[in-house]
Amino acid sequence: MRKIPKSLLSVTVMLWHVLAMPVYFLGFILFYKSAWMVRFLDANREMTIFNTLMLMCILIGIMCASRIPMTVYRNRLRLSWLQYTLWSFGEMVIFSAFAALYMALIYGNYGYFPALAECFRMNSSILPFAYIILALIFAVIRPDEEDAKEEDLIRFTDNTGRLKLVIAHDVLLYIEAKENYVTILYLDGDKLKEYSLRQSMRGIEELMEKHGIIRCQRSYFVNPRHVTVLRKDKEGFIQAELDTHKSRPVPVSPKYYEQLSKML
Repeated sequence: MRKIPKSLLSVTVMLWHVLAMPVYFLGFILFYKSAWMVRFLDANREMTIFNTLMLMCILIGIMCASRIPMTVYRNRLRLSWLQYTLWSFGEMVIFSAFAALYMALIYGNYGYFPALAECFRMNSSILPFAYIILALIFAVIRPDEEDAKEEDLIRFTDNTGRLKLVIAHDVLLYIEAKENYVTILYLDGDKLKEYSLRQSMRGIEELMEKHGIIRCQRSYFVNPRHVTVLRKDKEGFIQAELDTHKSRPVPVSPKYYEQLSKML
């Protein structure tokens, strides 16, 4: 299933969701002035603007609670478009739940579930347009523009300190030690490539930790972003299955199993 552009998990997009979406919500209510929305938000007390501002604050809180963790863990999250859509829908549902709680308290005798139905109806009439606009801006106009940032690149040097290979951390699958060399397995588009580097596992350990590549066995580092499942083979040895059929499973020792499993 096709993954979303990484730019949709960037700090910039997170700030747009936290700030622009509540402003869009407020502007839609105040300028479009849908009769039933205004009537519901008025709460029989001429409190339309106040209640809209309160719902706007609730939306800011929901966006912060959802989008900040999404951005912090963006290097581990490679969401498909379906998963991203469901995540966004979940934000709208949670916002509706808290908004309904507020409106039920304001009305006093309205009831939570009727308020929930009205809030979900209102939010589903407003927020999808904001989600679509932001997705178009950051996925179509600026596709994956952050993927090549300097901090996303792994610079491999040999044991003399000479630069030999530069790749994005997203494309690295695993690294295997072979005598005085390490073999780096990575993706180049749809192709699986390998590069032999005269270097030790200890010599690249700090570099791997910096980019979230973890040791899974004495002779292996693996990129947890590409691990789909950990399983035991017929002999009882643990194997890490990767998300590309072109790569063989990577062995995992019991010593590193718990650390790797927590990152999946």
